[in-house]
Amino acid sequence: MLTYELGKNKYYSLYSHIREDILNGRIKAGEKLPSKRSLAQNLGVSVITVQTAYDQLLAEGYIFSRERSGYFVADVNVDFYGNKAVESPIVLGQRSYAVDFVKGSAPAELFPFSYWAKLMRNVLSDCGEHLLERVPCDGDGELKAAIAGYLYRVRGITVDPRYIIIGAGAEQLYGVIVQLLGRDKVYAVENPGYKNIAEAYRLNGAEVVCANVFSDGVNPAEWDNWGADILHISPSHHFPTGAVTPASSRTALIARAAERGGYIVEDDYDSEFRLSGRPLQTMYGVSSDRVIYVNTFSKTLAPSMRMGYMVLPPVLYAEYIKLFGNNAGVVPLFEQKALARMINEGALERHINRLKNYYRSVRGILLQKIGSLACPHEVSETGSGLHFTVKFPTAESDSQIKSVAARASINVRCLSDYLLQPREDCSLTAVINYSGVTREQAACLDIKNLV
Repeated sequence: MLTYELGKNKYYSLYSHIREDILNGRIKAGEKLPSKRSLAQNLGVSVITVQTAYDQLLAEGYIFSRERSGYFVADVNVDFYGNKAVESPIVLGQRSYAVDFVKGSAPAELFPFSYWAKLMRNVLSDCGEHLLERVPCDGDGELKAAIAGYLYRVRGITVDPRYIIIGAGAEQLYGVIVQLLGRDKVYAVENPGYKNIAEAYRLNGAEVVCANVFSDGVNPAEWDNWGADILHISPSHHFPTGAVTPASSRTALIARAAERGGYIVEDDYDSEFRLSGRPLQTMYGVSSDRVIYVNTFSKTLAPSMRMGYMVLPPVLYAEYIKLFGNNAGVVPLFEQKALARMINEGALERHINRLKNYYRSVRGILLQKIGSLACPHEVSETGSGLHFTVKFPTAESDSQIKSVAARASINVRCLSDYLLQPREDCSLTAVINYSGVTREQAACLDIKNLV
């Protein structure tokens, strides 16, 4: 029987524990998971909590179900994932740091708890029994309309609310994209890049290739070398390099996708946090027929909320309804209604503006402290997103950079940690992800020992 210590968000904590056990080979392919009722009883949680965790694992391809038999572990290529528990030279998750440049969640103090609680009470009072109804397969109409208005105000794109799909976070939406476009297609992802993207595509049976990212993003001239039908790209602010794809490359990439009858998946994961100037134009705004726009509320609210959305070209929306029209939506109606009200009342944009002001001060403190380093270093910062990079050309190795940082109680990763395929030009560069750093932590950062 599985035994876990669950956090406050019980379903997500259970999902994370089981997922980690699968990826580390502690639960083998083909092994049957406990029944929902027995696991709920063993852990002291509700059956709904276990069901929600199982549903998320099912959606991401970690497990599969057999009618009247239960849930079983899928055949995941554990060797591909490697040992997730160990990240040389330090062991992640087994010690705390004064400053953590790896953690991606906003500090809890920034979440509008009182306002969100008020929203939930109002939704319960106003919507009542409606909250118990089946959720439409593409999401609640009120939230879709709210997102369309938000995208027009914040991103400058006109979107038909019908073509918006609400999903349980970006990774679940990636799985939907594979089912829409086909497992027989080749999907190019950025290298270096956020590894969960490639993992999600592979878990859904797609072939994945790498598109190298340079200072100005991916090179459209290399598309034929990838042999890809679909390109997944974050043009406004790439993670982890920070590269911004110029307009000329964006239009060229869209043209190449059209030539091949393929699509661009535009991952706009932190576009709200352009700290200097207005957000950049989206690729979807250039071509709504060849671009699938994807974004989430993980950065603006919290990753645990598991809410994201994508905007589909009309022809793909019709295919979505054909495939998923008989399914219920995967995000609770209660949370969708609350978020819709937050957007419509302008509270989300006010919250984001507060976050931007907060992070500007954090960034300013960090840049000032790093600028005082006596050792040679090169900062690359575009004013977009919540991370930047620092190259240490005279460092011995990436391992040395992380070891020295760890001795100063700083958790940091390098560009090489995000490579899906080896590259010699991605060394000696630290990724300073400050989305989980407080002002106090930044102010108290002592980096004199890094000189």
